Amino acid sequence: MRSCRLLLALSVLAGAAYVSPVQAQTAPSDSAATASPKKVRRVKVAALPIVFSQPETGLAYGAAVLPVWRFGQDTATRSSNARLLAYYTQKKQSSASITYNIFTPGERYIFNGEAFYFNFPYYYYGTGNNTRKAEKSDISYKVVIVTQRVLKKVRPNTFVGLSFRLTDLHHIRIDDPLTDDLTKPNLLLERPERERQTTVTSGLGPTFLYDSRDNVLSAWRGSYLEASSLLMGRYLGSDYNFTRFQLDARHFRSLRRSNSNSILAGQVLGQFHTGQVPFRELANLGGERMMRGIYEGRFRDRQALSAQLELRQKLFWRLGGVVFGAAGQVHDQLGDFRPNDFNVAAGAGLRIAVNRQDRLAIRIDYAVGSGQSSGLYFAFNEAF
Repeated sequence: MRSCRLLLALSVLAGAAYVSPVQAQTAPSDSAATASPKKVRRVKVAALPIVFSQPETGLAYGAAVLPVWRFGQDTATRSSNARLLAYYTQKKQSSASITYNIFTPGERYIFNGEAFYFNFPYYYYGTGNNTRKAEKSDISYKVVIVTQRVLKKVRPNTFVGLSFRLTDLHHIRIDDPLTDDLTKPNLLLERPERERQTTVTSGLGPTFLYDSRDNVLSAWRGSYLEASSLLMGRYLGSDYNFTRFQLDARHFRSLRRSNSNSILAGQVLGQFHTGQVPFRELANLGGERMMRGIYEGRFRDRQALSAQLELRQKLFWRLGGVVFGAAGQVHDQLGDFRPNDFNVAAGAGLRIAVNRQDRLAIRIDYAVGSGQSSGLYFAFNEAF
């Protein structure tokens, strides 16, 4: 869900099916009571209506469905999950998506991915690590994004496989011919004319994953290391030829051995490109997952490196709190990175548990960041 700069976010729990362990239950009867096992539901579902408002959309409303399930009775296999989300706005804009993580019995295979449709206005600031807020350029487009990974276990917690990504960008429109300060033409006009036309990028490549997290929705312990590459090329119908390399490293640990009430979580994320990359596929900083507080795409370029640290604290009842900070930078070339050139962001948030057993939660964060940027974020599950 696109949740940057939300002015109002409201979600009400519409319904949740909770699965308890198998229990013996005595049925009332005129004769001797007979014990029978209580039937277990293998799928737990939370359904949530969504209402929010932001300047670009006006009032928006929709719904989310969040199923969690496990294949078989093997508790060593982590729970699979999905998220179905759709909303429509007062200005006739819309978004729909489905994301999923599927663990087969024994975690012999992992299937995860996303299918996403987006029709929204967008702020484009050009490329580089020091773009100016005054040069904000208003654009719009429609985009369909499909990602898919298929991974096979080769050792405990270790998986290898293939990743696929397809981006179909169309109906690209320059909504204002000038930047906000009226001193320059819309910055998208600086890009090659081909990038303002319908564009398809698609690629396939190898993926290595080490994942020892105890839970993929909200980890209390464990590590995550992903190294992948995508080769975008005409052999898959792509309009552009380029290669993307990505490294994603995370670690989670409890600050107390006796309980998991205080969790320290950290992530380092790098995305690097070779070849000619259209503006929509460039690496960027900001958004509701990495460097919250900076508008998504506020800083973008061919290479990006960022890191974040988060302290998660259980409070009471179904509530938890977090504080977090992040730093990152983007550049055209790897040799341009400098120790004193980081953009930064920091904030705090609240967690509302929807399903405590599977750690499914509503996430509300507020953060501020470089570039005179800030954001209120409404989403589901932890940022990483």
